[in-house]
Amino acid sequence: MAFFTRFLFLFTAFSLFMPLLSVDVSYDGRSLKIDGKPKIVLSGSIHYPRSTPEMWQPLIQKAKEGGIDAIETYVFWNAHEPLRRQYDFSGNLDLVRFIKTIQSEGLYAVLRIGPYTCAEWNYGGLPVWLHNIPGIQLRTENPLYMSEMKTFTTLIVDMMKRENLFASQGGPIIISQIENEYGNIMGPYGEAGKEYVNWCAKLAESFNIGVPWIMCQQSDAPQPMINTCNGWYCDQFKPNSPNSPKIWTENWTGWYKGWGLKDPHRTAEDLAFSVARFFQYRGTFMNYYMYHGGTNFGRTAGGPYITTSYDYDAPLDEYGNLNQPKWGHLRQLHSILKSMEDVLTQGSMRDINYETLVSSEDTTINFQNTMYTIPAWSVTILPDCSTEVYNTARVNTQTSIMVKKDNQADDAEEPFVLKWKWRPEHHFERIKKKGFVDGSVMTIEQLLDQKTVTNDTSDYLWYYSSFDLKKSNPIWGKETTLQVHTSGHAIHAYVNGKLVGLNHISLCSATVGLAVSMIFVNYGANFDMVPVGISSGPVRLIAKQRLNDARKFGRKKYILEDISMELDHSKWTYKVGLHGEEELKLQDPYFSQHQKWSQGPVPTNRMFVWYKTTFKAPIGSDPVVVDLMGLGKGHAWVNGHSVGRYWPSYLAGEDGYHVPRSFLRDDENTLILFEEAGGNPFNVKFQTVTVGKACADAYEGNSLELSCQGGRAISEIKFASFGLPEGACGSFRTGSCESSTALSIIQKECLGKERCSLDVSEKSLGPTGCKATNRLAVEVIC
Repeated sequence: MAFFTRFLFLFTAFSLFMPLLSVDVSYDGRSLKIDGKPKIVLSGSIHYPRSTPEMWQPLIQKAKEGGIDAIETYVFWNAHEPLRRQYDFSGNLDLVRFIKTIQSEGLYAVLRIGPYTCAEWNYGGLPVWLHNIPGIQLRTENPLYMSEMKTFTTLIVDMMKRENLFASQGGPIIISQIENEYGNIMGPYGEAGKEYVNWCAKLAESFNIGVPWIMCQQSDAPQPMINTCNGWYCDQFKPNSPNSPKIWTENWTGWYKGWGLKDPHRTAEDLAFSVARFFQYRGTFMNYYMYHGGTNFGRTAGGPYITTSYDYDAPLDEYGNLNQPKWGHLRQLHSILKSMEDVLTQGSMRDINYETLVSSEDTTINFQNTMYTIPAWSVTILPDCSTEVYNTARVNTQTSIMVKKDNQADDAEEPFVLKWKWRPEHHFERIKKKGFVDGSVMTIEQLLDQKTVTNDTSDYLWYYSSFDLKKSNPIWGKETTLQVHTSGHAIHAYVNGKLVGLNHISLCSATVGLAVSMIFVNYGANFDMVPVGISSGPVRLIAKQRLNDARKFGRKKYILEDISMELDHSKWTYKVGLHGEEELKLQDPYFSQHQKWSQGPVPTNRMFVWYKTTFKAPIGSDPVVVDLMGLGKGHAWVNGHSVGRYWPSYLAGEDGYHVPRSFLRDDENTLILFEEAGGNPFNVKFQTVTVGKACADAYEGNSLELSCQGGRAISEIKFASFGLPEGACGSFRTGSCESSTALSIIQKECLGKERCSLDVSEKSLGPTGCKATNRLAVEVIC
């Protein structure tokens, strides 16, 4: 059964968002207050490492244009401190620059230090080196962990203070967060978990930053921490203290994507409904997670099966384009909510007329002698208690249909053809003699966890072991299977340098090599204790031997039994990473140009191979992607910048890997691929992402804006009907009545322009003769 809400706002005052100055941020049980004035704050998550510094200002500007007041971000500990006491705040990890960019656009900032993030980020944002400190337990009352957490959190707070970035200092940061979603997984930690939460609160207060601290999903958050809600709907959420305002830290605009799965989608109508309901029920702060999702560059995706794309179906797509109609539909709602800020934050529930109904269908109601049709699962807003200005289920914004255009060769209409070079990954050339591997990190008679050995410096870990079989061994001379149990998401097994996989082999002596590639999990109680790699074993050789024979129905029958040779406690040598990546640095154009690359013939469907090509940047300003369909699994770099992991062969195709414009040069660019699973590079191509066409189905009484992108103009009005049109985008058709002049008017207003605005009314588009509410259906080509 569907639910829907009739929500009638009473408009009493108009307030403007004040420019950012040094302000006092406080709160009571009703709202956040800026300089003592109750506020509605509309926030959007943009994570600085999931874009580039060149993208930050345009993204924040588009958020501001969309009616956003504040930008929220996590702080990613493992990105800033990949190795203990070795810090990185350069490039897209320049947190200070990001916060100052927010400030320069006149917006507030929300700093979720954590420092555990979850965020579908590798290892939940915690450095893997923490795991390797003897005696440590993560995210609980453990002195070793708390000391490290305090050190990093203090580092971040002091950094913000030095730059005067807290609102109490004149900066944009109005809220900060300590820990993250701990209440969801606290149970297994018992009393130690509760003591840890109390310690976190005391630590936060000790910093004296002059702005409120929050703990999301922490129902027992100690005062003065404000506990907040994350989820699809938080209208019924109640803080654990009557003195705390109602804050929604994560309104999920969509969801993250797993390899081989369909793109998650949350409709603009449902998202708008959730927002309106939240502020109907005394909400004061709401943050979209995500407003721009971005890209998991490098090895940052958590998982183990989370894709490089972190689009999240957000109002700004992965590349920074407007995700229409979501962006525009929410912008209209934001404008109305801000215009009603005073009554929503200062009035009582009696000042707001609203009714809540349960229905699976649209409903017509009589309110103050006027009939209103309320769609199911929707909120209708009447600021003057008479005029409907917004309904969450009625979208009056264009839907943009995005297309990918191939990169064109010079002076030609054909796609730019890539010419490839290649070289193998010489993993077994490292073996100098039995039991010794060039560049190995250790040799031990034990299988080790991948976290312990790699310290998260590479996706890849090689396990090597050598053995001899004597005739006295029961499996000598028999057809043998190599059995490996692993918690990695991919493993490659070699015997004497040859890939065996699950094939049977006959051997007397051998060197076994196991390559395990793994992405660390990012969520759950004690997630750091989940085994990674082949640490738990077993690794064994299995053969069949004949026990005896028996006679049954006059025929001889052999009884076979598995016999095995255990290798778990053999002497294992460990080597971290790929030879081409670690020693030769083939992913770096400077180093790769000094290495020998073969120009042909280029192999396809070959495992563990490097590919190299050059290309020219696509013209224009539209976002760039590289289509890697045809490849198997691996990693891609453009001019030395990691585009991220790719895995288009996993169940379903994953194409279009984002290449930010700032990665590209005006002259020749270099693409390097490491192919792990085997694929065909000849299908790879560069493309741009842009608006191909736009559709809208707008209701009378609204203003409709149509726009293209990247300087392109509207070239064709493929369909336009004002009246009672039928169908959907791509299949619109004329209804029972329509204006005879609408098409020509729209052609005059829009053709040849990058954007145009239409007043959806009979006054502007001509009379229709329809007896119901008119609508404008239009489809344009860019």
